[in-house]
Amino acid sequence: MSELIVEVVRSGFVESVHRARVHVVNAQGSPVLVHGDTESLTSPRSAMKPLQALAMARRGLPLEDELLALACASHSGESFHIDGVRKILAGVGLDEHALGCPEDMPLDRASRDRVVREHGAPARIYMNCSGKHAAMLATCAVNGWPTEGYLRPGHPLQRAIRATVEELTGERVAATGVDGCGAPLFFVSMAGVVRAFRRLPVAAPGSPERRIADAMRAHPQWTSGTARPEAELMRAIPGLLVKVGAEAFNAFAFSDGRAGAIKIVDGGDRARTPVTVAALRAVGLDAPELAGLATMPLFGGGEPVGEIRVRQA
Repeated sequence: MSELIVEVVRSGFVESVHRARVHVVNAQGSPVLVHGDTESLTSPRSAMKPLQALAMARRGLPLEDELLALACASHSGESFHIDGVRKILAGVGLDEHALGCPEDMPLDRASRDRVVREHGAPARIYMNCSGKHAAMLATCAVNGWPTEGYLRPGHPLQRAIRATVEELTGERVAATGVDGCGAPLFFVSMAGVVRAFRRLPVAAPGSPERRIADAMRAHPQWTSGTARPEAELMRAIPGLLVKVGAEAFNAFAFSDGRAGAIKIVDGGDRARTPVTVAALRAVGLDAPELAGLATMPLFGGGEPVGEIRVRQA
């Protein structure tokens, strides 16, 4: 099917367009909305973090509740995120110097400004993937695996993650790349990502899969940030799990098995949330709070002059 069109409308004129690939299934796992080629290889980026965390939980990662959610996070670098990363590391006798992710500044503007005011500098712990990296190190520690080289594809941790990705997606990993944080990146199809995500919230209570889903849904601000769109979506629809990835990828799953994934072809983040709302609505997942997320405002001179919207067929 053709890709979904997202219009950027300024002063009544369509100024630009984005194209989106969409794969959404109902509670039985049957496709109900498909746009674009969702069977070809894609790069889900950080949308894969729940699967990475699942592999770690299956191998004894000693985290629960908000810290388990943080292991799945692309966090904003708010103070509670940073404190949580330090707590994960301290629990296995490590500190932030062990992190293998690159140095960065917080994504959250107020947190970034605070670091600057305090004469701080970019640091690994501020990087949005530091929660995942801390969890990776903790998993190595409890299994007696070396922390040195934990990001290499041949490391026992990464082999375990790859096996979990293949199991839940139902696909062989066709290629391995390098994510922005330095971790191995496994290429699968969007349809495979949807198959994997829907298995998390429908799993038996207490299982590693369900623990991941429950932690993320109970603590949405820990998987992203206090004011991030994905946290707003989860707060608006109880039972919904949402995880974003770089280059405008998004995946979601609901407690009854409804699930989906979206990818903005050109990587334009501004189109991601409206398409995600359209995908949710396609399977009957809606809430009044989503009205403000179905379109994104466009500004001129500090005032709203247009919107970013999904083109209606």
